[in-house]
Amino acid sequence: MIEYQDGVVLEHIGGWGNTQELLVRMADGSAHKAIHYLDNNPVQLIPGDQVRLNTTAVTLDLGSGGYHYVHSVIHSRTLPYTEQDSSHGHIMKLRYTSLQRSVLAAEEPSSPYHEQFVRHQSLDGMPVLIGELHSMLPIVAAWITWGQLKCNPAERVKLSYIMSDGAALPFSFSKHAQLIRELGWITGSVTYGHAYGGDVETVNKYTALLASKYILKSDIAVVIMGPGIVGTGTILGHSGMEVSELIHAVTMLGGQPIVIPRISFADVRERHYGISHHLLTLLSQFTLVPVSLPIPTNLPLQQVDLLQQQLRDYKLADKHHITLIDAISSDQVEQSLMIYPSDVKTMGRCFVDDPTFYISISCAAEQALRYVRSAQAVALASALDGECDADQLTP
Repeated sequence: MIEYQDGVVLEHIGGWGNTQELLVRMADGSAHKAIHYLDNNPVQLIPGDQVRLNTTAVTLDLGSGGYHYVHSVIHSRTLPYTEQDSSHGHIMKLRYTSLQRSVLAAEEPSSPYHEQFVRHQSLDGMPVLIGELHSMLPIVAAWITWGQLKCNPAERVKLSYIMSDGAALPFSFSKHAQLIRELGWITGSVTYGHAYGGDVETVNKYTALLASKYILKSDIAVVIMGPGIVGTGTILGHSGMEVSELIHAVTMLGGQPIVIPRISFADVRERHYGISHHLLTLLSQFTLVPVSLPIPTNLPLQQVDLLQQQLRDYKLADKHHITLIDAISSDQVEQSLMIYPSDVKTMGRCFVDDPTFYISISCAAEQALRYVRSAQAVALASALDGECDADQLTP
């Protein structure tokens, strides 16, 4: 089903990145919010412009934020602007649709980064945080940034964001991704598959991971789909299953996969209470390699008992590296979120509604930080040993 309706732009009410947020009058006289992607229709819309809207999600009452989406511009009094340089590549995204567009993929021969993919096929131990909900992204970025506020800027661990095509495809739809980039909390972004609009475009998840290390120069990458995870209420019918694929990709490239746990004691759905069934299922049955799974223990005893029971029931400790983390408090997590200049909610719940969700994600981010710092300490010690050896050889 696809539903289109025509409307007239009433006003430009906001926007972020490459996106306009509009108020549009519909044929029945009602007013609705609409999103206009400037890389789909390169026209800055103004009041009075006529547009054709995809209204399917609102009609079906889906979780689209209540937005219609501008499908085409029927009449506008403004002129189109020139597409950005990234459109001059030869790799197509949204292939074989009316919205297919060319991007300059980092791997293709005309890219300045082509040689990086010829020379490198290893992550050399880089930790990669892998999550399933887009709301995890600002929590990870806030914790890593807050934990380094007192560090010399030159010594800070660098984070990059990789957006998969498991949910929203336009990078510009994510307010969180736009904001953490503007804040300088990430070195850049990568979009792969049919997702598009990141600082770097790649063809698949493997090259996206390599791009985060060798093009964006990250110490840590976080891979999470955009807004809009798909779920069906069945064991396997959700787009979060991509987490297992990403674990395998990171492992095969010689990286260190760290799963961001989805844990909640506020979700009324039994399948998402404690450790989400999404995570329990994919780690117990559909992940073929061991992965690091941090679990918070600085929680009420009843919650800790349930988490440990779930780990036993699914025999996760037999397959994976479970790290129990008790050094992160709810106060620390709340302080880290305070430096983020926007609200963070998951399924409509903020920190006070569901603190365990936020604490669990921060534990994963902390584990990645510890991994990098440990590797840096080993490298420094090795360098100092080398200098000592050289001094001893000097006559």
